[in-house]
Order: sequence, then C-alpha cells, then structure tokens
Amino acid sequence: MPAAPAPLPEIMIRAGRVEDVETIHTAILRLGTHIGEPEEITSTADDLRIYGFGEKPAFSALVAEVGGVFAGLCLHFPIFSTWMGRPGVYVQDLYVEDRFRGRKIGERLLRRAARECRQDGGVYLRLSVDTDNESAKAFYERLGIAWSSYEQTQKIVGDAFFAFADAPEDGEPR
Repeated sequence: MPAAPAPLPEIMIRAGRVEDVETIHTAILRLGTHIGEPEEITSTADDLRIYGFGEKPAFSALVAEVGGVFAGLCLHFPIFSTWMGRPGVYVQDLYVEDRFRGRKIGERLLRRAARECRQDGGVYLRLSVDTDNESAKAFYERLGIAWSSYEQTQKIVGDAFFAFADAPEDGEPR
C-alpha cells in the first residue's frame, strides 16, 4: 500500500510586524513586476516602516505564512462612507507568492481583513484592480467583489499633487 501523502503545511495569517517590513516591501515590488509596472513603485522599506509601523500608522498588513514561510500579504487601511454612515476597509495591495497560489491564501487574507473591519462596525470592503489584470478581476468576481459601474478612480501624484496642494485657495492672498 502506498504511503499517504504528507499533509500540507498549515496556513497561518497574522498581523504584520515591523520586522516584516523588508518582506512586505519585497512583496510589493513583486506585485509591481507581476502586473508589468515595477517602475511605478518608488516606496522603500523605510517608508513602510515609518508610515505603517511608526507613531501614526497609515495602514495595517496581514501576512500569510505556510509552514513559517512568507506566502502572501494584504495591506489595508480603514475608510468611511458618508453615504452609508459606516466604516469600511480599503485593500491597497493583495499579493500571494506564485508557489502558494491555488491554496485560497488570497481569499483568506481578504476574509480576515473583512472580518476585522466588521468587528469594528464596518460594512464594506473596497479595492482597485489594475485594468489589465484579468486574472485578478476574475478572482475578485468569484468572491463576490464586483466591479462598480458607477465609480472610477481618479488620482493626482508627484509634482502635480504638490502644486495642487500648495496653491492658494480662492480668496487667499497669493
């Protein structure tokens, strides 16, 4: 009789810690490469350390491990809907290492973020998907995270943002 296959190592999801910063940043770089835009990522591990684990954290991270090895990441932060009058969670980055895909790690990370949000009174999850990332769109659709036909993401960055932010408001002296 053939030997039974070895059980798969357990998937553990935990809160990201400051000592995970280098791994988190590497995952973000890999995500950028995966969607074909590595040059768009200008953040550093120090940026993540300061803004995610410093005095006033701007985001939280969930880390998935399989057998103690990094397997995935969900970087998220709280948001608020004035129309619903309730909080939610915005998922900025979801990443699963290639070798761990197909084990529902991405789904588990998203469900954990949603569960934590719900425990804090939240009622929704929002995220953006790269327009060319068809596999991600299909993944989210399978989970019931639908494309919103009535909104579109707009942004202003870099020098244009600084000029916009630094411009005087109407009525302010120039």
